[in-house]
Amino acid sequence: MSRVTLQASTDREAGSRASRRLRRAGAIPGVVYGPGVAPIAVAVDARAFRQAVSGERGLNSLIELSAEGQSFVVMAREVQRHPVRGTVAHIDFQVVDPDAPVVVEVPVHLVGDAVEVRHADWEVDQQVFAVELRTQPERIPTHVEVDVSALHAGGSIRLSDVVLPAGVTAIGDPNATVVATHAGRVTKTGAPA
Repeated sequence: MSRVTLQASTDREAGSRASRRLRRAGAIPGVVYGPGVAPIAVAVDARAFRQAVSGERGLNSLIELSAEGQSFVVMAREVQRHPVRGTVAHIDFQVVDPDAPVVVEVPVHLVGDAVEVRHADWEVDQQVFAVELRTQPERIPTHVEVDVSALHAGGSIRLSDVVLPAGVTAIGDPNATVVATHAGRVTKTGAPA
């Protein structure tokens, strides 16, 4: 996985007034933290940050953060947004070791056609829209595909049934239902009059 380079300044003032000034100037306040690193207050350009996480990996992108003489491999772990405008208000960058496993959340995409479910007038119900995975940063998938083709009426797909790429393990209850089926409206109420 290629890394995106992002420039950061470390001379930002603390406090909400200074943070508002930064945001008005097109920057986002943040903090860099991680093993062996004391927390460092930083500011990054808002447009550059949007470009850095706009790829197919989104917030799971590896970022090479250059902060005035120091360089860190980071991931954007927590992004706080303005409650009304939705703009990014603060970012927590976590320093990661490219060779050590990390825990990330990736979306779940359903693929295939559940013909048996459709023919029984039942419906496919996606229960989980994102799963937590443990893997090395270079192996983070953009999404997890769950094939519903073999699903039948009354059946379900559990987390333990999901096929993951090599070197990737799911975190959570293996018996958690990812996809379920339930009777459609016509089946529940009988044929319409």
